[in-house]
Amino acid sequence: MRREIHDMAPTGPIPVIDIAPFRTGSADGPAVVDAVAAACRDIGFFVVTGHGVPEATTRALYDGARAFFDRPADAKRAVGRTARRPGGVMYAALGAEALAATTGVKTPGDVKESLNFGPFLDGDDWPADLAGLHEAFAAYYAAMDDLARTMRAVFCRAIGLPPDHFEPAFVDHLSAVRVIDYPQQTAPPLPGQLRAGAHTDYGFITILRSEAADGGLEVRTRSGDWIDAPAVDGAFVINIGDALMRWTNDAWVSTPHRVANPASGAGSRRQSIPFFLNPRADTVIDCLPAFRADRPARYPPITYGDWIALKTKQAFG
Repeated sequence: MRREIHDMAPTGPIPVIDIAPFRTGSADGPAVVDAVAAACRDIGFFVVTGHGVPEATTRALYDGARAFFDRPADAKRAVGRTARRPGGVMYAALGAEALAATTGVKTPGDVKESLNFGPFLDGDDWPADLAGLHEAFAAYYAAMDDLARTMRAVFCRAIGLPPDHFEPAFVDHLSAVRVIDYPQQTAPPLPGQLRAGAHTDYGFITILRSEAADGGLEVRTRSGDWIDAPAVDGAFVINIGDALMRWTNDAWVSTPHRVANPASGAGSRRQSIPFFLNPRADTVIDCLPAFRADRPARYPPITYGDWIALKTKQAFG
C-alpha cells in the first residue's frame, strides 16, 4: 500500500529522491545534491530511494521488535530499568514520552511504546530468550550508519565543504535506533493526545522507515498545513534535525511533525523504525561560516550533550 504524495502549494511536495547516482559516482550525482539542498531549504523532509540498504536487514529488526512488543506489559517494563551498560537495550512504555512538551505544549503521554539501542548509549541486558534481537538492532544500526555517512557527504557538497567536514563529530556518536510500536487504539485518546505529539527532532538528521497505515506521520508545511508524509515501498524518509538547523543558521529547516491518531481502532496497529543521527556529546554546534554571510548567527554555540540533555528532560519530564 502506498500513500499519495500531497501537493504542498506554494512550496511543492515532499520530494522523492533517488540517491543511487550520488552513491555510485555517476554523472547525475550533482543533481542529487541540488535536489537534497532544495528539500532542506523548502520543507526539511525528503524521501530517498536507491539507498542500498538490504530489505532483509529491515525485516529482521521489524520482526524481532514485534515479538518483544507482543509480550505482557510487566515483562516489557522489566527491560531498561537499570541502564547499566553501553550498548544495552532500553524500553519506554506506553505513554512514557510526551514529545509536544519539547515545544512547550503540555499533553498526555504519547500513544506509543518503543525499544531503543545505541552502541554508545546505556541500556539494560538484552532478553536472553529473544534470539537474534541484539544482532538485528546492530545490523540495522550499521546499515543506517553507512547511509548517514553518504548523506553527510551530500550535505557537505551542497554547502561547499570538504566531504569529510562533519566526520569528527560522528566518532563514537550518540546515535540511536528506535523501533516504535503504535498499538491498535481500543479506546478514544485523551484530549490533546496523539500517537506522537508535534515536535522537531533534536539531532543532525532522522532516517525513518515506516509503513503505510491509518494514523501515520504528518508534516507541517511552511504555510502551517499538516500533510501526510509519503510512504513509498522500500524507501526512507529523512528529515533535518535541530542540530543541523542550528549549524546552518536556520537556512535548512527542522520541521515540526507528528503522528496522528487513526480514524478507527480496527487494524490500526503500526510500527516504525527511526534512526536518530546524533553527534558525539562534546561536539560544539555553532553556525557554519557559509551561513553567516547574510545574517549574524541566530544561536549561541552549545555542545550536543547539553542540547540533548535539555530536550530529553522536556520529553520525559
